[in-house]
Amino acid sequence: MSSPHVSGPQEWAQFAPWANRQCWLYGCDLATELKQAREEGKDLSSVEREFARLMKIEADAGYMETMLTGKRGRKWFDAAMALIDRVPTLPLRRDYAFVEPDDLAGIRRQRARTPAVPAWRGTKRALTARVRGGFLGRVAGCLLGKPFECVDRASIRAYAEHTGNWPLQTYQREPSAAELRRILAGERKRPVREWQARYYINRLNGFPGDDDINYTLLGLLVMERHGRDFSPVHMADLWLGQLPLLSTCTAERVAYRNFIDGCLPPASATWRNPYREWIGAQIRADFFGYAAPGNPAQAAEWAWRDASISHVKNGIYGEMWVGAMLAAAFVLPTWLEIIRAGLAQVPRKSRLHAGVTRILDAHAAGASHVELIDSIHAEWDEVIAHDWCHTISNAQVVTAALLGGGDDFSEIIRLAVQAGFDTDCNGATCGSLWGVRHGDAAIPAKWLKPMRNRTSSSLREFPTGPLDETADRVAAVAVKLAG
Repeated sequence: MSSPHVSGPQEWAQFAPWANRQCWLYGCDLATELKQAREEGKDLSSVEREFARLMKIEADAGYMETMLTGKRGRKWFDAAMALIDRVPTLPLRRDYAFVEPDDLAGIRRQRARTPAVPAWRGTKRALTARVRGGFLGRVAGCLLGKPFECVDRASIRAYAEHTGNWPLQTYQREPSAAELRRILAGERKRPVREWQARYYINRLNGFPGDDDINYTLLGLLVMERHGRDFSPVHMADLWLGQLPLLSTCTAERVAYRNFIDGCLPPASATWRNPYREWIGAQIRADFFGYAAPGNPAQAAEWAWRDASISHVKNGIYGEMWVGAMLAAAFVLPTWLEIIRAGLAQVPRKSRLHAGVTRILDAHAAGASHVELIDSIHAEWDEVIAHDWCHTISNAQVVTAALLGGGDDFSEIIRLAVQAGFDTDCNGATCGSLWGVRHGDAAIPAKWLKPMRNRTSSSLREFPTGPLDETADRVAAVAVKLAG
């Protein structure tokens, strides 16, 4: 399919850019595009000077909406879009060591051979308990991390310490005025913003919903409606019918914009999408793992169908990895085996495989959990949005939390959140994996009671209702598909 037509900045001015990055068109993010292209091995020698020129103009002008209607602004916008459109045509560097296909057949050819995973042999009742555990664990881990989303590791500790919750033992409450003054008196502490503060436990009357849960429910809906053979286009159509645009972020919002403009998968993942390897797909894997107990390859295939509408390369692999781990968690006894079963579904010469393997090797060599997290922070700068929200940095955090937390639910989600980076996503993924291994009855009551059996989502089909009924529906559909 040819590239979609976008008439200009006014057409998309209603779509607020992510975080503090103000620009006319969501995805017109030169700094992220440059960093992304460099990491995926593009030979940028022919475009580096143009990136530098345009980024200097942008920096000198301040927020780009000040140039929205001027001729200078339109000229900059057209040049920026032409540059972003040129990046996909650039060759890879000759010294690039990774092999990272996007297509499913290519991904499968690049996998390493690993031992087979045992089939699931349990009863439907046992499977129901395990799927319910995965979903409820996901909600709990998400809620623990949510007030700290976009907050750096040092600030997370400051908020928790000054409110008597360090190390994290329960959901974060709102600090008093005096506590907040002490928190923000620290050097370069990042404040929790109002949209995050609504997730403080003292403000809640149930789980208020989050994109991490929206996508789990979308996985359920697409398989309810289209069965095991759903396609990427089915998922794209479901987004348009169920998911409000402004409930999406980064690569998902870019893909949604592309759907609206008539750009279908897989082109929807690549058209003007600097966020194409960010974490968004990795948080969408869960239902596919729930519905494929003991079958990581099947879970990874379903995850690929979903991820390919918005992501490429390691963005896709992250969802395949999590989906495969969840499928393996039904039948394998240790986190190391589960993590390796997930890696077996992604290319062995990919950056994701290398990044997760680095954590596994360091752990095997005796590195402590603190040393593992410090090494991730040394590799990635969480104050840069690209590093904070990338698939690989957060996959490494998940790996370290699983290895460090053992069989303790509270410890695993605590470690996932305290590490920083994308706290709610990593807490949710770790909680889901633990819940699948141990079942709903094993989740400590202190993590479920505060939600008062109430949950919400942004989806039309899942308004506010009882949390246990939503968990029952997730389990019922997954068990039916698994049977």
